Amino acid sequence: MCRNIKTLHNFDPPATRDEIRASSLQFVRKLCGFTEPSHANEAAFNRAVEDVTHVAQHLLDSLVTNAPPRDREVQRMKARARSEKRFGASNGAVVAAHSDH
Repeated sequence: MCRNIKTLHNFDPPATRDEIRASSLQFVRKLCGFTEPSHANEAAFNRAVEDVTHVAQHLLDSLVTNAPPRDREVQRMKARARSEKRFGASNGAVVAAHSDH
């Protein structure tokens, strides 16, 4: 699976249509092997994204769990920690040069 596709099940608040569509777009891109379709393939590509979005929404609406909903911020922090462990800590600070002239 594509690394950019995020888990969307069991969050509070639930995944939005935009989040589901973004994951669907990544999935279709992965299947096709390109990020932007040619003009000849544009309609089929867009239709596939919409179809996958619809099916994914239906799936998420149908799933049941006894686990408590996950917190998005906690999951984001866990992902950041995994990334730092894998790739090393990055300094997210941006140094801006200021001039007094």
